[in-house]
Amino acid sequence: MIREFHLADVLTLGNAACGLAGVLFSMLYMESRSHAHFFAATAMAPAALLFDWLDGRVARWRRQHSALGRELDSLADIIAFGMAPAVLGFAAGLRGGWDWLALTYFVCCGVSRLARYNITAERLSGDQDRVAYFEGTPIPTTILLTGLLALAAWKDRIGANLWWGGWTIGPWDLHLFSLLFVLSGSLMISKTLRIPKV
Repeated sequence: MIREFHLADVLTLGNAACGLAGVLFSMLYMESRSHAHFFAATAMAPAALLFDWLDGRVARWRRQHSALGRELDSLADIIAFGMAPAVLGFAAGLRGGWDWLALTYFVCCGVSRLARYNITAERLSGDQDRVAYFEGTPIPTTILLTGLLALAAWKDRIGANLWWGGWTIGPWDLHLFSLLFVLSGSLMISKTLRIPKV
């Protein structure tokens, strides 16, 4: 299988590796409470974004597009821009039952958005070699959530001090910050929101 990989595919694996590193640093933070681990987790998001940008540029430059590359890209994106931000949110203090549902919804929206993109990319591209617009926000836009969590950590507003506090609703807690994950997920699966691809 490795023989079938192109240079762009190797860069895509770099994206996935950054996503996994973000998850692992988040887990280290939960054990150590070291802000260095938290900031390392947040730093993996821009690193993943760089690999995600590079793999597309290299694939177009070398004119090496493949179904394998497209699937690898989606799988890497869900790790780096879906799972990693959700785990970081959990590490930051989104641990109430409603928070869990919000984070689960967010990840499921990311998976759904990527699956929809893969099956509609050919239709959306028309006569060109790439799509003209995205339906819903692209999953890498979740880097904004990671950036907000980094800012919250810098301001010492994570854990018990998490921005906007929380509420007990029925049997579970809800931190208002988790609603940003719900918003992000909802924007990803929107069919009415069309964003030109640059």
